[in-house]
Amino acid sequence: MEIKTASFVTSLAQYHENDPINLLQLAVVGKSNVGKSSLINALCNRRKLCKTSATPGKTRLINIFLINEQFHLVDLPGYGFAKVDKKEKERWGAMMDHYFQDSTKLMHVLLLVDIRHDPTQDDVAMAQYFRQMDIPFTIVATKADKISRGARMKQLAPICRQMLVQPWEVIVSSSEDKTGCDKLLELIEELLQEEAELDAAAAQAEE
Repeated sequence: MEIKTASFVTSLAQYHENDPINLLQLAVVGKSNVGKSSLINALCNRRKLCKTSATPGKTRLINIFLINEQFHLVDLPGYGFAKVDKKEKERWGAMMDHYFQDSTKLMHVLLLVDIRHDPTQDDVAMAQYFRQMDIPFTIVATKADKISRGARMKQLAPICRQMLVQPWEVIVSSSEDKTGCDKLLELIEELLQEEAELDAAAAQAEE
């Protein structure tokens, strides 16, 4: 798959589902400063589509992008930012929970973790939440360029153990050298194909 067009649609403090938000969705979630915005820019081959910042907690709204006029990419607020007060953390949590509860268009979630560190309690809780909600997700280990190739498998071991996934289920990525972008684009293409087949089967069943 190749992303040919990507544009910002809107930012939401509370998710709602009506025009122009009416397409299939791929959500991106992870702790603050894990590299969500950078990954989105790398996937879309656009430097400034999604605003990046060295300051954690920059994304405070649900940001929605239109990709290839075909689906929406949903950038959710980062969790686990220590400098945000309790009320703001609760607001972010409620915002994301509302999104996952109410979106009827969500087809998959990319759950980002930093390959250099063990998963946080929030990372583990997020994976547990998706399993409880029966929301399909893929672990993406970001910032792979920050460590050697030889260290990557060693670093993946605690991630897989704590997140309850197998090494081959994790996509190792870097927004700097675009490691893993090809695998992520393949995954997106497969997801869209699966959804198209489901829609075709449903339409045929109604005839």
